[in-house]
Formats: sequence, structure tokens, C-alpha cells
Amino acid sequence: MGSRGFAAQRGMAKLGCLIAAGAVLVLALILGGMLVSRYNGLVTQQEKARAAWSEIDNQYKRRYDLVPQLVETVKGAADFERSTLEAVTEARASVGRVQLPAGLPTDPAQLQAFVAAQQGLGSALGRLFAVAEQYPQLKATQNFLSLQDQLEGTENRIAVARRDYIEAVRGYNTYQRRFPTNLVAGVFGFDPLAQLEAGAAERETPKVEFDFGKK
Repeated sequence: MGSRGFAAQRGMAKLGCLIAAGAVLVLALILGGMLVSRYNGLVTQQEKARAAWSEIDNQYKRRYDLVPQLVETVKGAADFERSTLEAVTEARASVGRVQLPAGLPTDPAQLQAFVAAQQGLGSALGRLFAVAEQYPQLKATQNFLSLQDQLEGTENRIAVARRDYIEAVRGYNTYQRRFPTNLVAGVFGFDPLAQLEAGAAERETPKVEFDFGKK
């Protein structure tokens, strides 16, 4: 074989190496792009859930802060049922004792305990407003009516925020479990989020009304 034959072989070998290197580079770019896309998708879904949870937390805190004002206002009504006030005060204290760690909830048991305490406070407030129906003088108090309206609005925003959070977590958890996103999630620590139970109230836009005495 002459020098030209060896040169042609060397040229073909170089071309083969270049093609192989190009294929590896293209594959690396594809895999890198997929990794970035899946990672960014997880971040996007997680941020949606974070925003939804933040709204729930903000509304729960707003209700928590309004309760002392309501209790003080109701105390001014003569002979108001002490047991009803005590139930509201204790329910609020229970909420204060059951707090979640900062960030999105990932422990279902902790989330269940937190929500149960919040629901207990909501039920106690509902009973208080039902009892208030028997006190015309209290219902005519501007401060009481204002707090009633504020709490009514807060309850509605809580219910809407719960529905939005349920949808956001469902989207995140579904995306997080899919292949190959689950591999990316495992590497970068994207854990599943704890889900709220979706009751009938979360299946449609709710409307809460403490309409005692508003006729």
C-alpha cells in the first residue's frame, strides 16, 4: 500500500473520530437539555405549590389575629355563653400549638394535625356566630358586624386557597413521579408534597356566609 493509501486511511480514521465525537456531543447536549428542562419544570411546579400554600398560611394567620378582637367584642354582651367563648379561645390556642416547619409541608401527619386544628377553630367560630343570633344588641354593634364580615371573607379565601393548593400539589406530585423526571427529582432533592384531602368544598368555588342577623 502506497503513501496515498495510508493517508486515505488516516483521513477516514480522523473522520470517524470526528463523527463519533460529534455524536457524543449531540447526545450530551440532548441529555443536558432534558436535565435542565426537567429541573426547571420541577422548580415551576414547586413554586406554584409554594405560592398556593403561602396564601393558605396568610389567611389562616389573618383569622388567628382576628379572633382576640372578636372575643373581646363578644365579652361585652351581657350573659353571653361562657362555654362558647372558651371553646373559641381553646381552639385558637390549639392552632398556636400545632405549627408546621417553615416551607412547604412534606409530612402528611403534621399537615393533618395542623389542618385539624384550623378546622376546629373554624367550627368554634361558626358556633359563636350561631349563638350570637340570640343577642340582638350584639348583632347591632358595628365592631361585631365588621369582624363578622372580615371573618366571612377570610373563610372564603381560605377555602379558595385550599382548592388552589390541592390542584398545585397534584400537579407537582404527578410531574415529580414521572420518568425521567423522578430521576432528576431524586438527584436534586425534590420530595413529594403532603396533600390536603379534597372534600366537596374544594370541588367547587365555595361561599361562606355568617349571615346571622343580616336579614
